[in-house]
Amino acid sequence: TDFLIVAWYVPCLASLETLQELCRKENLRCKSIGITNRKLKSYEVEYLCDYKVEEGTEYYLVKWKGWPESSNTWEPQKNLKCPLILQNFLSDKNEYLSRMREGKALKVRNHVKALQPAVADYIVKKAKQRIALQRWKEELNRKKNHKAMILVENTVDLEGPPLDFYYINEYKPAPGINVINGITTGCECADCPAEKCCPKEAGFILAYNKQKKLKIQPGLPIYECNSFCRCGPDCPNRIVQKGTPYTLCIFRTNNGRGWGVKTLQKIKTNSFVMEYVGEVITSEEAERRGQLYDNQGNTYLFDLDYDSDEFTVDAARYGNVSHFVNHSCDPNLQVFNVFIDNLDLRLPRIALFSTRTIKAGEELTFDYQMKGSIDLTSDSADGLSPSRKRIRTVCKCGAVCCRGYLN
Repeated sequence: TDFLIVAWYVPCLASLETLQELCRKENLRCKSIGITNRKLKSYEVEYLCDYKVEEGTEYYLVKWKGWPESSNTWEPQKNLKCPLILQNFLSDKNEYLSRMREGKALKVRNHVKALQPAVADYIVKKAKQRIALQRWKEELNRKKNHKAMILVENTVDLEGPPLDFYYINEYKPAPGINVINGITTGCECADCPAEKCCPKEAGFILAYNKQKKLKIQPGLPIYECNSFCRCGPDCPNRIVQKGTPYTLCIFRTNNGRGWGVKTLQKIKTNSFVMEYVGEVITSEEAERRGQLYDNQGNTYLFDLDYDSDEFTVDAARYGNVSHFVNHSCDPNLQVFNVFIDNLDLRLPRIALFSTRTIKAGEELTFDYQMKGSIDLTSDSADGLSPSRKRIRTVCKCGAVCCRGYLN
């Protein structure tokens, strides 16, 4: 009898250090992940777990990188050549103790002989979170297709990276949905915009001025030059397709709104900031998912209603930085419909442009009820679509003109 053997290959979700820990724990060698006879006894501090003083000497409990926790050892401070890790340890300790004193500054006394278990436990959790967020930042920057960096920051709580979120750069269509309509022609302009340029062919004006800033009013579509156009990558009508041009930071908000996004660079008025992407599904599927999301308190459904209401973008599991942008009743971003390599009016790309000058360090927001029929919430269930008539959700945007509710 012949047997058919099917091999399934799935990406490994474990970090390199975790795999190294498993090898060392089982005394196995694996050259591909760096566990060889020569490196089997290599030691590097991953983080510090605890502190004590014995006979006048300060000791730190060390978690060694690539070694299981059972291999942790107490080391005198003079043996530690990791100033940043030591600084993080002391900072985390003081932060925890200060919080226990209701936010009052606290100086640690020199005669403390050992840390309380609760303090040590917090320091270890904070160290593990710092490592997890660093790995997540590296993953996001590996997957992005634009030049600007993505940073991650949490100075609020012990929340780590979202467990069920996958970064994508463009729409992920559900089976049967075609987000590329097979466009085969483009403009012949040697220097866009010309008489026969893409926007004019579609019956609209060019969306950008000479400074590559938006010059059209909300509600009007943007037609950019496509992959078949004669013009090159420096064409002034190629803006959204180049991706986010600003360094952005996904950060943990301190008022219960979950994650948010802030810019680390100044953004001028009417500038392209980011594109909203996710799974493209039918409106019927969106209704079904919406009911499930209601039970979880989360949903990221954005109706593509420029021409009809046949399709919806769901960024709950698949998305980019825009997945983390919070709502505001006084937003600094505005939604625009964009057409590039797909001219199907039912399937526009969604771009977010600045409505005013945005300072470096300022949070980015948009109105979930603006044109586009957004149906979005942050991790803390910030917003719900008015079209679904669900339980009213209190808005936490803090704007002077806040409507009080998101739906």
